[in-house]
Amino acid sequence: MANLVIYNARLVDESTDAFGAVLVTNGKILSVCKTDCCSEAGVAKLAEGIFASSKDPIEFIDAKGHVLAPAFIDMHVHLRYPGQPQKEDLQSGLRATAAGGFGTIVAMPNTSPVVSSAQLALQIDKEAADLGLTKVFQTVSITKDFDGKDINHLNEIEKGSIPVITEDGHDVLSSSVMLEAMKIAGKKGLIVSCHCEDPELAKDAKPLRGRALDIMKMFGLSAWGSFCENENEIPADEFDEIDNNLTEANRLLEIAEDTATFRNIELAREACCHIHIAHCSTKKSIEIVRQTKKEIQLLKDKMPMEFNNFKVSVEVTPHHLAFSGTEEPMIRALVNPPLRSEEDRHALIEALRDGTADVISTDHAPHTLEDKAAGSPGFSGSETAFAVCNTVLVKEHGFTLSKLSQLMSANPARILELKKGLLEPGYDADLVILDPEERWLVKGEDFKSKGKATPFEGETLCGKVEALILDGRRVTI
Repeated sequence: MANLVIYNARLVDESTDAFGAVLVTNGKILSVCKTDCCSEAGVAKLAEGIFASSKDPIEFIDAKGHVLAPAFIDMHVHLRYPGQPQKEDLQSGLRATAAGGFGTIVAMPNTSPVVSSAQLALQIDKEAADLGLTKVFQTVSITKDFDGKDINHLNEIEKGSIPVITEDGHDVLSSSVMLEAMKIAGKKGLIVSCHCEDPELAKDAKPLRGRALDIMKMFGLSAWGSFCENENEIPADEFDEIDNNLTEANRLLEIAEDTATFRNIELAREACCHIHIAHCSTKKSIEIVRQTKKEIQLLKDKMPMEFNNFKVSVEVTPHHLAFSGTEEPMIRALVNPPLRSEEDRHALIEALRDGTADVISTDHAPHTLEDKAAGSPGFSGSETAFAVCNTVLVKEHGFTLSKLSQLMSANPARILELKKGLLEPGYDADLVILDPEERWLVKGEDFKSKGKATPFEGETLCGKVEALILDGRRVTI
């Protein structure tokens, strides 16, 4: 394995923002040199001294003054593998995540068949590793085949290879079943990632969405928030009917999220496990998390040892940070949880700022355009994630790139207990080169993902991923 030197770089992680170079050997960061030296000759002299005992060649990459940061880690991705190749396959999904700068992802189990065994999960991990793209941790469902009852398969799950279990796509209806699953997770040190949504309230919202979709299909309106050419010809009362149905559906889904967030946190408290709140989207839910974290901090020194396993982490998505969904056309951008109000959106941004929210995850959910038009919820998000967050958080809301690196790299690495996410000697050399100033026009047709539907279609975003390096090896996408 060649030694690698990336020089003439702006080094950025959660605690660093300085010019310099990173030296890599055997897939690990060997040294981080904070220096204004920009020439290859100058860096080569430095590298020869550091690599003096190595017989391997030295490869040099000129970052051209752009940002060199830890590769991103996404705790919430739908690869649609196995079983839904029309939406995504393993290769297209990992090409998309690699193009987005993600070195590691956590894949959801709502596939066909549902991933409900350690054997299948590990098989997927190996197939992904063989592709040499983004690294995958495949999750396993909380209940077998999403039946809502059987959790016996959890006894075969080991934290070292499968750190996360989840029922993502919906929630576990039975509190009793969820509590028992969380108790197993607590004993094994597994993270329980929760799609917090009361299933009965979600069921009540479904026909409301259905009525809105019927009208949308009649007039050729998209389900990802874009305007259509004949929009001015559509009667105003039809738009009112769409908006009224979706507003009521979203109101029910807001209650569904808030009540389930409270329930799942209380069950995790009882079970003494680590709960990860997926795609948090409401002000009330984020406040529940904030208060719980304050309680944990206040009681930390007083807790008996067996209670210290109770932890809460929370993710938010780029699309919930960028858009509110109370008005046309974004009220028609169908996703679960829905795009919320402007008040909710700002609450999420402040939660990221003050540390209540821990990570940004994409909830990359590719669909065919036909499925999306029929109302399938979710968008492709891997390839726009950095640009959206850089545009919204850094350019518009004053976050630093170091803070963004913490949210997209360091914090998810800590949650997953990976030696990644920092520019430090001994850490995995999973790195990304970024141009935070490059502006580009989003065109879904150009995505590596098979899912071309994006609410950012036609938007100009700021920030481009230029290269991904995994284990000290530049990835070809």
